[in-house]
Amino acid sequence: MREVVHQSLSPSHKLLPWCFTGVQLGTVKHQAQVKQMFGTIRIQNWPSSRGIITATVPRRNAVALILSSYFFSGVSLPDAAFAEPSVGLREYIDTFDGYSFKYPQNWIQVRGAGADIFFRDPYILDENISVEMSSPSSSKYKSVEDLGPPQEAGQKVLKQYLTEFMSTRLGVRRESNILSTSSNVADDGRTYYQVEVNIKSYASNNELAVMPQERVVRLEWDRRYLSVLGVENNRLYELRLQTPENVFLEEENDLRQVMDSFRVDKVLG
Repeated sequence: MREVVHQSLSPSHKLLPWCFTGVQLGTVKHQAQVKQMFGTIRIQNWPSSRGIITATVPRRNAVALILSSYFFSGVSLPDAAFAEPSVGLREYIDTFDGYSFKYPQNWIQVRGAGADIFFRDPYILDENISVEMSSPSSSKYKSVEDLGPPQEAGQKVLKQYLTEFMSTRLGVRRESNILSTSSNVADDGRTYYQVEVNIKSYASNNELAVMPQERVVRLEWDRRYLSVLGVENNRLYELRLQTPENVFLEEENDLRQVMDSFRVDKVLG
């Protein structure tokens, strides 16, 4: 296996002003970065539709925060603005199992995660990518179309996700929706299916409460799951990309590049 750096830079994200009394921490990812550097910050307001939060920061930390925006963004200090840096893509090639894909170059590999390969964002821990394959001894796939049309494959993908997320906790409820399914022929001549689903998880804040009014249901998480399916070597390959919905809105272009980069290849020998 080897990794090849692929220079594919995305446009910088929006500029957000900084001030001393109400520091705007920009995108969700930058908020996570600052939290790691400065600890927990009390949030005043978070309009999730825009992915922007406003937090109160002590005056003695304000200068440090402005400096952090300078180092993260590369803009000059007089501008006092933060721009999320462009993200490059690195290519991962597995010649032994026969697949390749690109992923954000700042993501880190996590071993022992259960998948054949697993990378995650170092700041947004719910954002990750993995590849899973069917067993070569028990599967005889000839084409991804063996799964049926894309819509039918999407139902199978969603059912698998919901099975994996089954919980024994009381009061847990999941809402799911298939957002899109598609089929395309890539530049390698193979057909790939793409499936996008949204899953929301709700849970009670007091699952042991006796009275219904004491069991307040709240949203635990809201995630986008993107799968790319391909067949080669008589095996079904699945690239899985998971990200919070609000992060997906910020990084959609990059994440779609990752999806489109997935390729399967014949294993020699």
